[in-house]
Amino acid sequence: MVEEKIDGINSNTSLPPIQQNRPALSWEMKIKKKVTVPSCLGMFRPVMGECCHQCTPDSLGKKLGQNSFLGFRNLLRINETQTRYRGWLVRRVCCVLFVSGCKVYGSPVSDRLERVCQSNRVREVLRAAHKAPEGKGSQGQLSLLSPILSLVSTCISPGLVRFVLMSWVMLKMFASMFGSIQVSKNHLPALHRAAQEGSPLVYVYLRQSAVDCAFIPLVLLCHSLRVPYTVCPVQIKSSFIRSVLQKVGVVLLPPSAATELEAEIDPLYSAVMTSLVRELLHEGQALSIGVSAESGHGGQWLARIRQLIKEGSVPDVSLVPVGISYDCVTKTSVKVGSVSVLHWLLSLLWEKPVGSVMIHLAQPFSLKEMCESGRCRVDEWLPLQDLLLPVVLNNRADIVFGKRQMSWLLPTLHSAAELEERSHSDRDFGVAIVLHLIFSAASCMAVMSTSLVSSLLLYKHSKGVSTSVLCRDVAWLLEELLFRNRDVGFGGTLPEIVHYSLSLLAPHLIIAALPSRKDPLIVPRPSSASILHLSVLAQKVTHTFTLEAVGACAVSAMLCEVVFSGVSSRVRTDGVKGEEVRGDMEFDVVLGQSELTEKALQLCHLLPPGIMPPCQSAQSFALDAVDSLVRCGILIMEEIPRDVHICDFWKREGTLTWTTTDDPYHSDSDCEEQDLRSYKISQPRQCPEMLFFLCRMLAGHLRALCWTTMALDLIDSPLAEADFLSRIHSHLCDTANQKKQHYESCSEEAAHAAVRTLIDLGVLLQKRQTGGIFLGVSPLFQLSENREKLYRFFSQYLYN
Repeated sequence: MVEEKIDGINSNTSLPPIQQNRPALSWEMKIKKKVTVPSCLGMFRPVMGECCHQCTPDSLGKKLGQNSFLGFRNLLRINETQTRYRGWLVRRVCCVLFVSGCKVYGSPVSDRLERVCQSNRVREVLRAAHKAPEGKGSQGQLSLLSPILSLVSTCISPGLVRFVLMSWVMLKMFASMFGSIQVSKNHLPALHRAAQEGSPLVYVYLRQSAVDCAFIPLVLLCHSLRVPYTVCPVQIKSSFIRSVLQKVGVVLLPPSAATELEAEIDPLYSAVMTSLVRELLHEGQALSIGVSAESGHGGQWLARIRQLIKEGSVPDVSLVPVGISYDCVTKTSVKVGSVSVLHWLLSLLWEKPVGSVMIHLAQPFSLKEMCESGRCRVDEWLPLQDLLLPVVLNNRADIVFGKRQMSWLLPTLHSAAELEERSHSDRDFGVAIVLHLIFSAASCMAVMSTSLVSSLLLYKHSKGVSTSVLCRDVAWLLEELLFRNRDVGFGGTLPEIVHYSLSLLAPHLIIAALPSRKDPLIVPRPSSASILHLSVLAQKVTHTFTLEAVGACAVSAMLCEVVFSGVSSRVRTDGVKGEEVRGDMEFDVVLGQSELTEKALQLCHLLPPGIMPPCQSAQSFALDAVDSLVRCGILIMEEIPRDVHICDFWKREGTLTWTTTDDPYHSDSDCEEQDLRSYKISQPRQCPEMLFFLCRMLAGHLRALCWTTMALDLIDSPLAEADFLSRIHSHLCDTANQKKQHYESCSEEAAHAAVRTLIDLGVLLQKRQTGGIFLGVSPLFQLSENREKLYRFFSQYLYN
């Protein structure tokens, strides 16, 4: 791509090409093809982050028809054009001048502490716990709440915000970590309009690394938007660091709690934080909340905001999903202390920047509209064991329509009174909001070049590929991403993009340049750390192709049934008897729509949270998954021959006769017999590469379920939940090391997701005892026959 020359810094509409000081490689001299579809990567890049058209149509209409791409801005590139001054001296101190010109909205504490203590919610908790001192005023309450109320003193100091967030030191620190921090400016005008309308803004992002929470205040300050109060569930012991962070709006964990879950268990902490959120939103302050896609941690803060809107304490808030993409996997947990922070800052002096960061701020939407529209329905949510357990054990033919219930994303951590106060449907709706924001934040993440290369190496070329073939596949996959309205976070010619990605992924690859080959051979390094690194990067591509991957796995499951049934593959799979299979099987398979949709529907219930939007029903998602394979060209709709003409058939069945009815919703078309479609694989004589490429995208999660099911024989239960998860994770790692492959199925996240799925299925039972929560195998699945059925149900979706 060619960068457009526009006056002013950082106003280009396309990302700058990757610049590298290196000699040209031999394979680069042969491949001169640039990135395809240059118009989509120039002025008309895909615009991500629009509101949900179903849940928030009014918020979507506020976009005012703006569909043009507004370009990017590199936060690390500050020069004199971003200030009001010019000259050689300005170029030396342009960062200081830019910081001084940024508008910072201060937020003093004032009497916020007193208002929180006098709130009815805090008083009720004190009264219920019999901690309210008799004969004492608010000073006595302050003494009892002092360990938690220290968090209420969090404020935003304009001078300290300028020094900490946008000082020369902070910019140099990020410049030593990343090559660039690119911000998409598409929805910034909408954010400014939402801020002027008066509704507080709440930014929601997915937790990926320890520096996620620092990007959003940095971006907002650079664009003269209100710096938010940032919820950072990190335990910091240093009093000096806690004091500095609290003065720039960082809400930390209380000193007495080691983890976020331990803090949320305390009802007093929950009441104080809810009252604090109420006061901050009344003041018009913005909030920044990180949510974990695996466990749902952070969703309690969204539940607090929704509860305040439901009570009428807060009129409305505007939610803003934020997508943050990295070129490389960053550390998710770091120790925070005076010595560790100093050591980390010193290490940045000799470390080189690694990769880039892409930030997309989505279009804001009204939380009140989402709650009152009634479009996001949860009345069809059912426990997973009601949806799948009869199918697993009895092979039942009829389908139970519904959606998987995930109440564990917002667990009831307090008394039974809270459970009675909040009905199941109310809690499920809170879970739906969390799932919707997880899906929205993941959907507006740009796909980086390393994600493209990682997905191709894992899912298509696991045994190795030449650089010329890799370049061809990168161009193909890029077109597929752009076709699905997914933006990318890179620019430049195709050889530059591939070489840049390989240089970042070099520690996890084996690159062999043989004299007999003109192109180097690239193979993923067969180690657990390398495969897991590539797997994390490839998740963004998997999220884009979720529909197609579900449909492909459903096709694979039906092909397995054809293979094991002993019926000729030329016969339909709707129960018609065919001749015995003799010789090699032909892939001339006809797949019925109802059976294919049923397989896809069952697989939808096994997907991790946040993969599909909660406002879409599971059966609608399954139908879309089958249709997506037709759009991809994997499936071809087959025409069903009839003995009689359709008009004669209608006349014979009497569907064209007039009927009389008092039902205003009655239609003559309801009497017609619906034709079921049938599909055939588009490449009958050879295995379609696209089909197997999509099947491998979900193989890591499905294989972890299979291995976890096998591990139930080897674990003596019941065990404490932490010990049980540790045993399962160790078994996954041992199995992968024994097979010397499939390392993407042995991560901690895969073990946690597999155990949670077995709990929801009723395979594992949770028992609360004095030592905590214990997990044990249910009596139904202590039988080896039932465990074998469960294993076959999971393994049918695995492409072999």
